[in-house]
Amino acid sequence: MRVLGIDPGLTRCGVGVVDGTVGRPLTMVDVGVVRTSAGLPIAERLVTIEKGLDAWIEEHRPDAVAVERVFARSDSSTIMGTAQASGIALVVAARRGLPIAMHTPSEVKAAVSGNGRADKAQVGAMVVRILRLTELPRPADAADALALAITHVWRGGAQARIDAAAAQAGPRRTSYPVRTR
Repeated sequence: MRVLGIDPGLTRCGVGVVDGTVGRPLTMVDVGVVRTSAGLPIAERLVTIEKGLDAWIEEHRPDAVAVERVFARSDSSTIMGTAQASGIALVVAARRGLPIAMHTPSEVKAAVSGNGRADKAQVGAMVVRILRLTELPRPADAADALALAITHVWRGGAQARIDAAAAQAGPRRTSYPVRTR
């Protein structure tokens, strides 16, 4: 399974592509950021992110896309920009018919480090270890995108197997006969 992880951001949108399956070593395919200038109008910045993400999908042909779920922080301007970039990521993936999963930061931390409250250094160290890298990709947005992709390979792969088993089992019974004595 090839997963494109996206850590949405208006100035730096982290992107990372990972290949692998559950129970096998994972491989980093590529990592980077889509950058926009704070001096540009918001609409132009969003178009830049759209074009950048579309290019990543075109080049790497992922099987799925994992996007960090936006959560409330104290700075509302940061939330707005992150939410707008997240929406662009969802639209770009949906337009191509790719399965999309959203993972919370604590879910990613727990999946990668075993601790849902891990700090960036702990998550980064585990990304390096899991992908057998010589150093942590910079900036942090790029490393976070790889952590999202790792999380989706591990969790999304399991969910896909559950969904396939449920589909193979056939339709579920929604009503049961009433027993009378």
